[in-house]
Amino acid sequence: MQRAGDSLIKLINESLAIEAEEAKEAGTLGFMARALVQATMPHRDPKEWFFERTNGAFTLTMMAPPKVGLPYGSVPRLLLAWITTEAVRTRSRDLALGDSLSGFMRELGMVPTGGRWGSITRLREQSRRLFTTAISCLYEGENRGGEIGFRLVDKHVLWWNPKSPDQRELFASTLTLSEPFFKEVISHPVPIDLRALKALSRSPLALDIYTWLTYRMSYLQRETTVPWAALEVQFGAGYKRTRDFKAAFVEHLKSVLAVYREAKASGTDRGLFLRPSPPHVRRLVPGI
Repeated sequence: MQRAGDSLIKLINESLAIEAEEAKEAGTLGFMARALVQATMPHRDPKEWFFERTNGAFTLTMMAPPKVGLPYGSVPRLLLAWITTEAVRTRSRDLALGDSLSGFMRELGMVPTGGRWGSITRLREQSRRLFTTAISCLYEGENRGGEIGFRLVDKHVLWWNPKSPDQRELFASTLTLSEPFFKEVISHPVPIDLRALKALSRSPLALDIYTWLTYRMSYLQRETTVPWAALEVQFGAGYKRTRDFKAAFVEHLKSVLAVYREAKASGTDRGLFLRPSPPHVRRLVPGI
């Protein structure tokens, strides 16, 4: 209990630092792809090559090469935030990841560690999974519908040496985003504070709650309750019972609210009760 309490105090202190300086002024204004905020990637390894999440009329489908597998956990979410932020910042499909592995990992808020379970191995594996997965976003409304399918990147070239993460490589590691994904993130980026993302990076569920909550608050007009069953199919992480999902969601919501303190959200027996609140980043972006 003491360790959990210390963690919460640390998050509150980080929140105070965030509030003291707006994200744009602090140079920590970031963005997340809207399609992957409305419905989310797996939290744990699904051990499958097909994955689906639903949010009302919106369905996210992910298909991976069977020999590679689907992206999961915190690392692909941090990667996705970096990619989206760079695409919005540079307005270019071609992104440079830097000339050293350790430098890039610091930008993600990761500390380079070696070994089978180290952060370098996880980054390489999750990068491969994320960059080779095909994504479909399907909308089926009452009177209209549509679908867009894409891979995040058309090409990725990584020159990093995992045994020497600080070594500066002769050639820069690069990504070329696919045209459909690039158009999606440029048209509909969700503003986030990268400091909040790094503070919550130990939990993929907390990351998902944070990005979704600041997006939802950007257009919420009146009080509403989102049923737990609806949240489970949107965020779910393989819980056997809805009440188990609810308990996990409420616990991680505490961490999110320690960082995003202006969000008026609370768990009830029926679902998540939301009241109109300022988005965590107050920068207006066309298309949201």
